[in-house]
Amino acid sequence: MFLEERRNHILAYLDKHERATVETLAQTFAVTRETVRSDLNALARMGLLRRCHGGALVLRRCLQSALIQDTGVSVEVLLKRLVSQNKKTQPKDKGKSVEGKVCILGSFNVDIVARVERFPKGGETLLATGSTLGPGGKGANQAMAASRAGANVHFVSKVGKDQFSQFAYDHLSASDIHSFTLYQSDTEPTGNAIIYVSQQDGENMIAIHPGANKFITDDEVAAMSDDLADAGVLLVQMENNLPATLKVMKLAKELGVTVILNPAPYSPEVFECLEYVDVITPNETEASLLSGIEVIDMASAKRAAQKITDLGARKVIITMGARGALLQDGNHFHHIPVFPALSVDTTGAGDAFNGAFAAATAMGQSMVQAANYASAFASLAVELEGAANMPTAEQVHTRMASR
Repeated sequence: MFLEERRNHILAYLDKHERATVETLAQTFAVTRETVRSDLNALARMGLLRRCHGGALVLRRCLQSALIQDTGVSVEVLLKRLVSQNKKTQPKDKGKSVEGKVCILGSFNVDIVARVERFPKGGETLLATGSTLGPGGKGANQAMAASRAGANVHFVSKVGKDQFSQFAYDHLSASDIHSFTLYQSDTEPTGNAIIYVSQQDGENMIAIHPGANKFITDDEVAAMSDDLADAGVLLVQMENNLPATLKVMKLAKELGVTVILNPAPYSPEVFECLEYVDVITPNETEASLLSGIEVIDMASAKRAAQKITDLGARKVIITMGARGALLQDGNHFHHIPVFPALSVDTTGAGDAFNGAFAAATAMGQSMVQAANYASAFASLAVELEGAANMPTAEQVHTRMASR
């Protein structure tokens, strides 16, 4: 076994068992204790594990460039293997999954936010009342939300090899996210977003440069298979390259994992994803573009939801801002009312809803229960400044109890 291959296997062993002694690893891989110590020390220097007396503890938070957890097989081989095992027709034994586990493949962006009294007109220059530079990206925001909502989250994203990659790692390391892997692109920068937030009503305008988010590779998708296998939910958005998003959705379906797609930002590519979606969560604009029906009220939202299910999605939740949300589950429609909130910043409202909904679904709540929980969660999120700033599960339960 080659050195790098052995070290990858050591990481996989630690990921599964959380900790290991030098003696155990030496016996497992049929090498000397001195070789294992050398491997562990090298991996510790790379920030991939923590050495302790007589062994090592896993660090489930990795910034990976030179060393990548190689599954040894491509996505296509994994899919063929799963199909041959009839996983698609035999629902996964939920007893084998980690309760409340959510896998998220998504974006990480650096958000540059300018607070303005109102949005500028064409050609106009306004003085901002303030500005911040902080973490963002729909994937990272939704991972943060799902974690704060109580889920066991594994988040996978990709950044550049620029000044923002360490910023991303430090932010995620300090968060409640249980585990994450940040891959690094040799050629593309870390994604970034320019955001205006109006002080009049908290509404926002956003321009995004996706950067490395659009360059997730097949190997990086395949490496998610072990985490997907014991997850209850996969949550994805449209800020990554479509081939990667499609492949991770296919893997999740073959493994019996519930797939939730937040079709934002909208792209016509979303139609290629619908057959693999269990729940799709567009806002009014995205639902209008998906269905060809302008969503202006609950009646038009119902027609749009029906059209979207006709196109292939199994269940639909259309988020409608102050009007709440419309949930279609089979032939049944449910209105999910909004919780009153003192809006400060709506930038992360959709991400808050999606992350909380995924968490509640993974923890066994029904669609209606999960959507109500997500509505309460989002109402608290808009009272906080910053797209990545999320409430706690305790605050959500208090708000739901006060209704």
